[in-house]
Amino acid sequence: MLVLTRKTGEGIIIGDNIRITVVEIKGGGIRLGIDAPSDKKIYRQEVFDRICQENKEALQWNLADLNALSTSLTQKKGQS
Repeated sequence: MLVLTRKTGEGIIIGDNIRITVVEIKGGGIRLGIDAPSDKKIYRQEVFDRICQENKEALQWNLADLNALSTSLTQKKGQS
């Protein structure tokens, strides 16, 4: 991990088009300003971690669930 020291008003550049600026340092928090293209996704770490966890959970399924779904759909199709 690269660790940099910055003061309020200073920033860093990532790649050709992402700029992160320290807007304010107050108490135990730091306010950051981020200038990036609109197609770049920017998340808080805790939100990104939750999205990754939910995606992992969505990929896990049980064959019994698929069989139950298949049976349910077959029964509905037979009723109509």
